[in-house]
Amino acid sequence: MAADTLDLRGTRCPLNYVKTRLQLERMEVGQRLEVWLDHGEPEEQVPRSLRMDGQEVSLLGSDLGYARIEVVRRV
Repeated sequence: MAADTLDLRGTRCPLNYVKTRLQLERMEVGQRLEVWLDHGEPEEQVPRSLRMDGQEVSLLGSDLGYARIEVVRRV
C-alpha cells in the first residue's frame, strides 16, 4: 500500500514528471508513492522517465478513467 498519493490528473507533461520527482525527493528510500495520471502521454512518459531515474514503477490500474501507478523510491 502506498504511503502517499499524488493526484496529477489534468497536469501536462513534463510537469507531472517533475512534480512526481520532487515528491519522491522528500521521501525516504523504500517508501511508496501512488500517482494518478491521465491516459495517453502522461501514462507512457512518467513511468518511463522514473524507471530511467532508477525508481521501481508498477501499474496499479487504468480502468477508472485514469492510470494509477506505484513508485517505490530506490535512489
